[in-house]
Amino acid sequence: MKILDVLQPEAILPNLTARDKKRVLEELVTPVAPHANVTPEELVRVLMDREQLGSTGIGGGIGIPHGKLKGLDDLLLGFGLSRKGVDFDSIDGRPTHIFFLLVTPENSTGLHLKMLARISRILKNEPFKEMLMRATNRDEIYDILKSEDEDF
Repeated sequence: MKILDVLQPEAILPNLTARDKKRVLEELVTPVAPHANVTPEELVRVLMDREQLGSTGIGGGIGIPHGKLKGLDDLLLGFGLSRKGVDFDSIDGRPTHIFFLLVTPENSTGLHLKMLARISRILKNEPFKEMLMRATNRDEIYDILKSEDEDF
């Protein structure tokens, strides 16, 4: 499964303005929540519950907030860039700039892990991350993701 198979263009947010974890999640879920048939608040609650288990800020400027949602039919993905960076309680203590939001059905562990692994793998590519950080709009980000998605 490719990232762009599930990432809707409207869920690509090139200029996150939030300065803390909860508000970043609120921004990221706004375009995704309608596809999940839940309120943004409910989706934020699911993600914050997951954050209580350990931060999804994996270091290197990357955050992959994720959670499982009861009643969801398909995997949902969102993407956001924070130019200034956000304190996301990352394991390296550094600000987080690149966010992938992942929401999966409650009983889809395999799918959940497969997409997490795919996102983690492409984000190990430093030139790719730099291109994302330089992107100025949704279309540029989409094209960068598409070119990297095709390499796998």
